[in-house]
Order: sequence, then structure tokens, then C-alpha cells
Amino acid sequence: MKWTLIRSWAKEQGYKITREKSGDDDNPYIYTWSLIDDPEVGGVTNSLSKVATVIYNHMTNNTHLAYQQEYAEQKKHQGIDYGTLQP
Repeated sequence: MKWTLIRSWAKEQGYKITREKSGDDDNPYIYTWSLIDDPEVGGVTNSLSKVATVIYNHMTNNTHLAYQQEYAEQKKHQGIDYGTLQP
């Protein structure tokens, strides 16, 4: 994923993303996202893929999160524990 593509996609969907250097070599940026029409709605993460997922979940009432939880539950029944996924 490219930063410019995700930022452009988010803007088209009505969101704003900014990034700042974190000083961490493993996660070099901190991404802050917010809804353009309501800046009180938003969050912070250290991963570009996570910020894209969080925005998608916000847009779709956690559709992707529900899928992740269902997948984890299926794997749990197969003896693989992915832990607890939360919004």
C-alpha cells in the first residue's frame, strides 16, 4: 500500500489522514485519521494498513471486523487461536 493512494482514497470517502514520524524503525510513522465533517470522530495508529482497515470498518459499521471475528472463531474450532479481536 502506498501512503498517497490511501490518503487519496480516504479523502474521497470523507476522511482526513495525516502522518508524523514516530522515531521507531519498525513503525516509522504515526497515522491520525478523522472524519472531515466531524473531526471528533477519528483515531491514531502506527500502521498504514491498519488505518485503511479502521476507516473501512468505520464506513461499513465494522463489516471487516465482523469477518475477522468470524474467521477467528472458525479457526478456534479447528484448534487455532487468533485471540480476541475488538473494534
